[in-house]
Amino acid sequence: MSDKVAVENSNKISNALRALESKNPPKQLTSQPTIEVSSAKKDPTLYTTDDGESYSTVDRAVSTVPPPATKKPTDEQLFDQYTGLPNVQFLKDHFINEGRLRIPQILRILEMAIRALSAEPNLLEVPAPITVCGDVHGQFFDLMKLFEVGGEPSKTSYLFLGDYVDRGSFSIECLIYLYSLKLNYPDSIWLLRGNHECKHLTEYFTFKSEVLHKYNMDVYESCLESFNALSLAAIMNKQFFCVHGGISPDLQSLDDIVKINRFREPPTKGLMCDLLWADPVEDYDEKDEEEDRHGKSFIRNSVRGCSYAFTYKASCEFLERTGLLSIIRAHEAQDMGYRMYKRTKTMGFPSLLTMFSAPNYLDTYGNKAAVLKYENNVMNIRQFNSSPHPYWLPNFMDVFSWSLPFVGEKVTDMLVSILNICTEEELGEDTSLAFDPVEAAKSNSAMAPGRKAPAVSFVEPTKPTPVGPPQPKEPISEYEAKRIALRNKVIAIGRVSRMYSVLRQESESVAHLKSLNAGVLPKGSLLHGSEGLKSTISSFEEAKKADLKNEALPPSSNEIKRREEEKSELLKKEIDNAQNNGPVLQRLIRRLSQS
Repeated sequence: MSDKVAVENSNKISNALRALESKNPPKQLTSQPTIEVSSAKKDPTLYTTDDGESYSTVDRAVSTVPPPATKKPTDEQLFDQYTGLPNVQFLKDHFINEGRLRIPQILRILEMAIRALSAEPNLLEVPAPITVCGDVHGQFFDLMKLFEVGGEPSKTSYLFLGDYVDRGSFSIECLIYLYSLKLNYPDSIWLLRGNHECKHLTEYFTFKSEVLHKYNMDVYESCLESFNALSLAAIMNKQFFCVHGGISPDLQSLDDIVKINRFREPPTKGLMCDLLWADPVEDYDEKDEEEDRHGKSFIRNSVRGCSYAFTYKASCEFLERTGLLSIIRAHEAQDMGYRMYKRTKTMGFPSLLTMFSAPNYLDTYGNKAAVLKYENNVMNIRQFNSSPHPYWLPNFMDVFSWSLPFVGEKVTDMLVSILNICTEEELGEDTSLAFDPVEAAKSNSAMAPGRKAPAVSFVEPTKPTPVGPPQPKEPISEYEAKRIALRNKVIAIGRVSRMYSVLRQESESVAHLKSLNAGVLPKGSLLHGSEGLKSTISSFEEAKKADLKNEALPPSSNEIKRREEEKSELLKKEIDNAQNNGPVLQRLIRRLSQS
């Protein structure tokens, strides 16, 4: 590099340092006129998007959506002054407006529900006419649609087959509303236990975190106690065996259910487990009873990781032993909201029916929901679609915490962009300087304003060859110290940028499919943004396949802790080892690393 270029480089840096020190803008280098910018104040109450649309910052962005209820009801509003029971109409309206209850109020409802449910037997006797419903899974606004389709609860009998909580964002509202209906209509509202009504699953999925966010641990523990009080099965109209999961090799007679101690956390094996967890085999409709005669009636349930999968043969044998007509169960999402299985040879009636009452499950499946209305020996299945509902961020996060990774990533991008204003020539590793600009800036600060820096001739630096014993290290100059500090800052910026990038990607993964695939988005799904994601999960079968991991019995708390630690270590390694600094940062670091 010529002497002239080196002097120009040094003078440029010196001028920049002087401008920063005096905080005066650099002088115009051309004779072009300066364009004055209008000083008109911008209205802070209006926000204009890139598309030119304006929104008020003091009003709701979507005015048609009412704001959530901010006041909690009084006891006089919530409870009937004569009976002391919850006012179900008020509770319905309050929950639709996203209102919450006071802690003593919700505990009072739970305590009343525990007493009422505990008094009922393990095996309920339910008369017809009745409406049978499958999984609800915290979809409160779809539950309201269910009652529109199935009939007013005050005039219609209902049998729910369990799974009121988890996966949806309004589980506590579903549970409290159903308990309130049970308290007001004890002889027409019937509630069975599902596999999600337990401590193990509610800790693993969303119910516990939801209750702790909206209420407290006392409410959660009271909910767990109420789960233990739920009945396990029901005989409907003395014809149908109704249960959440299915039948068991340990279920020889209906008396076996009566003998169970249900007031406990469900075990991972045995009759109680099977009633909550069992499924029909995948080829249930394909094999004839004669073909199955020498085969097994029950096989291990590999999908669930516990319990059994029962065959058509097992169902027919159970119905013959008990003199019942059919089995009605829930537990599995269905594209049409229900599924009828192969008919029995003796009665010509479907041996098994599966009901699912959570439409567009997880906001992803796109399935219909259904309820079964049984009256005058006529079975009528009614389907319905999902209803609009308020949106919750993953893990009930507030928007400020949610936005931090995005804001942080943009800030670090800005810092990198500032470094990027250097030219390729200036970033070259062999860029020569005619003098130390930091020292020159110090000396210039003592001069009179307007005085130019002294002319300095360029001397190409050479490295002396050491002779003799090693010499003691000279103290680091102030210029060298600043260069090292700048290098460390550049490295830190790169590290922070990688960290926020990883955090943002993790947030996106959870946001798009929530708890699908055990909380981790399938690799590559976000490469093409939201449109790419829509094509990734475009059918019921694809959504069900992606969610298959969550159908199994969750791992133990120790196993979950171990997996979280492994995930944390992987994220740290990705932050430390990812090569995404970019060429500008890499060249800056190399240059600043030189002595």
